[in-house]
Amino acid sequence: MTEFRGSCLCGQIRYEGQGPLRPVVACHCTQCRKTTGHYLAATSALRDDVTITGEVSWYVSSPTARRGFCGICGSNLFWDGAGRNLSILPGSLDTHPPLSLVGHIYCRDKGTYYEITDDLPQAEQNDPNLTTMVDP
Repeated sequence: MTEFRGSCLCGQIRYEGQGPLRPVVACHCTQCRKTTGHYLAATSALRDDVTITGEVSWYVSSPTARRGFCGICGSNLFWDGAGRNLSILPGSLDTHPPLSLVGHIYCRDKGTYYEITDDLPQAEQNDPNLTTMVDP
């Protein structure tokens, strides 16, 4: 069982959980690039395994997803779409669970100023094999 804790930069929002975390996936879509300034990396946990304290500001970024951030310091913390999982931006973790990057999605939308140089899988769009949590 993995225990994890995280927070925003100013500490007004904290979260914790206990349960499996999906490996990290990098998303290169235009929305993720605009919200982070580069590309987004995310893990995820079962929504019921995550407890959040503090007031998350939610931005509905598409008809199927919203993004959670701190309204005070602006830290990006969550991506929330359909399904049982809540995506967590691993840079906001205060603990260091054993996570690793396993692939890239929406590579067709990546910025022209960088190249993806690792040997991990690259999907032109979404890849359900990378983004769907495997049941424990």
